[in-house]
Amino acid sequence: MSAKEVKDGLSLKKIGRFCGEYSFVLVFILIFIVYVLTCHGLTWAGVMNIFRHSAVVGIIALGMGLICLTGEIDLSVGSMLALDGGFSVVIFNMTDSIALTLLFALTFGAVCGLINGFLVGYVKMPAFIVTLATMLIFRSFAQYFCQRIDKTLLGGGSSVYRMSREMTSYDAIYGFGNGKAFTLPIVGIILILLTVLFVYISTSTKYGKKIYAVGSNEKGAKMSGINASLIKVSVFTIAGLLTGVAAFLWISMNASADPATTGSSYEMYAIAAVVLGGISMSGGRGKCIGIFFGAMSYTIIDKIIVALKMDSLINDAIKGIILILVIMIQIAGPQLKEKMAARKKMQRS
Repeated sequence: MSAKEVKDGLSLKKIGRFCGEYSFVLVFILIFIVYVLTCHGLTWAGVMNIFRHSAVVGIIALGMGLICLTGEIDLSVGSMLALDGGFSVVIFNMTDSIALTLLFALTFGAVCGLINGFLVGYVKMPAFIVTLATMLIFRSFAQYFCQRIDKTLLGGGSSVYRMSREMTSYDAIYGFGNGKAFTLPIVGIILILLTVLFVYISTSTKYGKKIYAVGSNEKGAKMSGINASLIKVSVFTIAGLLTGVAAFLWISMNASADPATTGSSYEMYAIAAVVLGGISMSGGRGKCIGIFFGAMSYTIIDKIIVALKMDSLINDAIKGIILILVIMIQIAGPQLKEKMAARKKMQRS
């Protein structure tokens, strides 16, 4: 074999490795091209609109990604968003303080996540069952208390948590949620900053390595001295904290939280963003940077469906089919690699 053939072979391997590790970028580019063709052009305002609408789901998906890296799942984040957002509105109407509202949203979200994490990590209950139960509990509480809390604290609403326009901080918090910095949505900038932070945590810290270790082989991680239960509690708590950030951004953007519809199906959207971002649902594989591209891809898919003027009742069916296809590709990819490696070994022998 000539030096040129060896060099070409190595180049192809590098390209193949890149396509495997960063497939989420290729998926994003493909979906974005379809979006441009569907919308008959591209505008900066349209791109920024996608960026803005990806923020809440993307931030929740960062927490979901950490949970999925440990091989677990959280179905409660959508309902948690509604409950946390609703109660944060009440705190805002009580205190007229943006800082206290943010502090409450973060703390309450972290506590909700801690409950999930404790039941999964230390009580050893299946994450699917725990978070399915808390999904129902959080949504029920959001709706129940909306009917029981004094109407003045609900901003005058009867079935919706609404920030009171009489508060002196109303314009500031609403302006923050809908504001821009150098034409970039502020909420989108927050998504970027959090993505950078969690990419660093997952790739450059001992804690990040422990998360991957628990997801790859929990028994092996325990044998190496890693407290797998504590790691699981921590990722659920972080996911709750990020949902608190998302809840604060949600009420800042919308000035309200509907206990019946806010965050509805967002657990599925977050999982979809994680899967489209290349993180394995079985744990231990994937990159946090992929979640950012996954969230953007999922939002673009939604925009494409709207642009094609499809029946709104079929939207979720299309998204579900795309999700199944992506998971099938995730499963088929490693299996195909194993078969090809086995064939090469047989040919050599």
